[in-house]
Amino acid sequence: MKKVFKSALTIVSLSLLSSASAASLTVWTHFGDSELTWLKAQAAAYTKTSGNAVQIVSVPFDQLPDKMIQSAPKGQGPDLVVTLPQDRLGQLAAAGVIEPMDKYVTSKSDLDKTAVSAMTYQGKLFGLPMFAESVAVVYNKKILPNGVPSTWDGFIKAAQANTGSGKFGFLVDLSNAYMNYGIFSAYGGYVFKTTGGTVNVKDVGLSNAGSDKAAAMLNDLRYKYNLVPEGVDGGVAKDAFVQGRLAMLLTGPWDMADIKKANIDYGIAALPTPTGATGKWSPFVGVQGVMMNAYGKNKVAAAQFAKALVSGDAQVAFNKAGGRIPVSLSARVKLKSDPVVAGFGKSISAGTPMPNVPQMSAVWGPWSNAVAQSVQKANPNYTSILDGAVKEINGNIK
Repeated sequence: MKKVFKSALTIVSLSLLSSASAASLTVWTHFGDSELTWLKAQAAAYTKTSGNAVQIVSVPFDQLPDKMIQSAPKGQGPDLVVTLPQDRLGQLAAAGVIEPMDKYVTSKSDLDKTAVSAMTYQGKLFGLPMFAESVAVVYNKKILPNGVPSTWDGFIKAAQANTGSGKFGFLVDLSNAYMNYGIFSAYGGYVFKTTGGTVNVKDVGLSNAGSDKAAAMLNDLRYKYNLVPEGVDGGVAKDAFVQGRLAMLLTGPWDMADIKKANIDYGIAALPTPTGATGKWSPFVGVQGVMMNAYGKNKVAAAQFAKALVSGDAQVAFNKAGGRIPVSLSARVKLKSDPVVAGFGKSISAGTPMPNVPQMSAVWGPWSNAVAQSVQKANPNYTSILDGAVKEINGNIK
């Protein structure tokens, strides 16, 4: 009888120990529909293997950063946020509400290096990248059966040969600074100098000699090569492509649903290196990742779940759920037959992460205005325009 009682007591003790050691995680997310279903499935799988419960709370995307800053220090924040963009990472890290994750991640080899860099602030990894986006050249295979030429001269000739009579060879919103950053980077322009994951906001490279050449090349696309008429914005360019009147469109994954719906036989390629550029075209890359609450009580368990979310198999399932471009290299291999993943994946890997510091907010207005001014008439004074923009940027940062 004593032996039976002792066995029963042991079972109860182990049950209580297991219950006491199990964590209960709270996850804030802006996901909806199929992506939310995916996240709930991942949470259920994690709970089954770990014994840790996961509560998922929906929070509007635009409210996530500020709510995190306000709630985390009070002990009212989540364990994880799925997901936040890297352009808010610096603000959150400076506020002390997100936890560096380096010590929880033993290997980053399966994650795209550009995406990892985007989640790195002052040399520390403050989030696990989950998906990314950049621009690339989406082309009509019916018009260009041999694809996008690999040289700039060939690209220009192909674009000009398909321009006229209501048709266009190449279109992009020339006034959009984000869309055209790859041209700036190719010539040696940059927003902030970045070294080893640390951004120097006092070194702005948007008015150097390379940036002047980049602005001139954008101007040439309109006034020298006669490819991009005035009044063309992203919407006009996309409409021309889905109507079958455009050979090559510079755009991102956000337009692919409409392009697929139009039944365009498309391909995706990099923009060739512009004439006289010192480097290759390297477009801006936007990354969203999983971030951990610095005030959380269950960091080890939270890190385990975060790593599970960015694993190769989970990323494949995530892509199937919502079409996002994964940053897991093994996931990209498994999805290599998907032209959107393959095409934009290459562009992301070759791209430049948008600076993740709060000072980036001081850049967009002046820089966007300068780029727009640079293509309003033929051959303006690029140096004067860009110098004025950088002076305004530096003034905003101070």
